[in-house]
Amino acid sequence: MRKLARVLLGLVVLIGFVWFKNQSSLSSQQVTVLKVIDGDTIEVSLNGREQRVRLIGVDTPETKDPRLVVQCFGTEASQYSKNKLEGKQITLESDPYVAHYDKYQRLLAYVYLDGKNFNQELIEQGYAHEYTYDNQLYLYQADFKLSEELARFKNQGFWNEQTCGGNTKQPA
Repeated sequence: MRKLARVLLGLVVLIGFVWFKNQSSLSSQQVTVLKVIDGDTIEVSLNGREQRVRLIGVDTPETKDPRLVVQCFGTEASQYSKNKLEGKQITLESDPYVAHYDKYQRLLAYVYLDGKNFNQELIEQGYAHEYTYDNQLYLYQADFKLSEELARFKNQGFWNEQTCGGNTKQPA
């Protein structure tokens, strides 16, 4: 009888989780990219005003942090984002597991360009590391971690020995 009760409780929890996941559906919105700040931060026109957006789950080498020198492959990552996104219509998608804004009041979102997850593309091409903030789960975390391993295996972007060999903390 106890075993049956545990199985039933497990089923209730599982059904509740699936229901919650479906109820907390992702919110998405079409916007225009006004400016690329750096590889993982953009500025968009949202509801008639300018809004900075920080891409969830990625970290590109720094180019704008006044406390740091420009990091290896940072300029290339920023240029890649600029070439792909600036002036384009994109879709921003929120994550049900992540706050809407960070401590700098940047909107946290996934960026979709022509139906493709641009955050993941940055990782796949070797322009960004997978980034987990404060051990916080996010929706595409497993996919992004796998993409990083594949980029490293293929020597993409900053993983290539001719660029940074994966060490993006070194100066450019």
